Amino acid sequence: MQEKKPKKGFFARLKEGLTKTRDAIFGRLDSVFSAFQSVDEELFEELEETLIMADIGVDTSVYMIEALRTRAKEKHITDPAELKIELKNVISEILMGQDSVCHLEDSPSVIMVIGVNGVGKTTSIGKMAHYYQSQGKKVILAAADTFRAAAIDQLQIWAQRAEVEIVKHKEGSDPSAVVFDAIQAAKARGADIVICDTAGRLHNKKNLMEELAKTARVIERETGKPASEVLLVLDASTGQNALIQAKEFANAAHITGVVLTKLDGTAKGGVIIALSREQNIGVKFIGVGEGIDDLQEFDPKEFAKALFPENEE
Repeated sequence: MQEKKPKKGFFARLKEGLTKTRDAIFGRLDSVFSAFQSVDEELFEELEETLIMADIGVDTSVYMIEALRTRAKEKHITDPAELKIELKNVISEILMGQDSVCHLEDSPSVIMVIGVNGVGKTTSIGKMAHYYQSQGKKVILAAADTFRAAAIDQLQIWAQRAEVEIVKHKEGSDPSAVVFDAIQAAKARGADIVICDTAGRLHNKKNLMEELAKTARVIERETGKPASEVLLVLDASTGQNALIQAKEFANAAHITGVVLTKLDGTAKGGVIIALSREQNIGVKFIGVGEGIDDLQEFDPKEFAKALFPENEE
């Protein structure tokens, strides 16, 4: 009989999942650094262009290069290899500058999950439910994306897989009523966490952002405070488009964090750096695979470590 391969730890899966992004960022950067013998303006310009091409975006790339210029001047750096270390420090500092912890001290804590259709929102909720359930938390899902029958069915399947309860109404029901019932159920059954799915778009004339605001008001009314977390799900493979979505949703909802999905299949994971710096929103969960265990709370230190090539510290 063949021996069963041990399941990889999350850091190993994270490192593997970031291969494309790591190659896109540091593969290109390495060739830039190795092409220069000393630190000069031409090097900074090449680096800036490379960062922009790696989906870090213009604003954040310019910010990073300015930070590098300042450090090079202050520390009298003339060796490109030393500048490379400083660049890694800048990236680590940006990632660690935001709150990446989910604050679920209340009972029940309510997590409101928002995002456009197709980014992996319902799947992420299912995996999140499994994550907390495996920590011994009692979780209830609220199927408040009532405008899409498939969303309710899909969440029902995930509830079964994660072995958690679900509160659902018929397609077309009032989403706020679903959330209300889920919170009441959580109070009655002593649940720790309620995770609310929401619509990514509406089929009728109603405004999506108004609908989300109404749901948020119901949560605050029934628990006495705003949702513990309002998590925006973004697809890493959409690169800078994810940043645009974050800006649009931030105008309508008080986003407390981001769930970044599909990091394993894209070279555009650099957008996580732009999200942290430009939107002032911490990434709270990341997805690096298809499996139920492949969504985990974001650890900026581990992520920064996994982002850098293994032969270098």
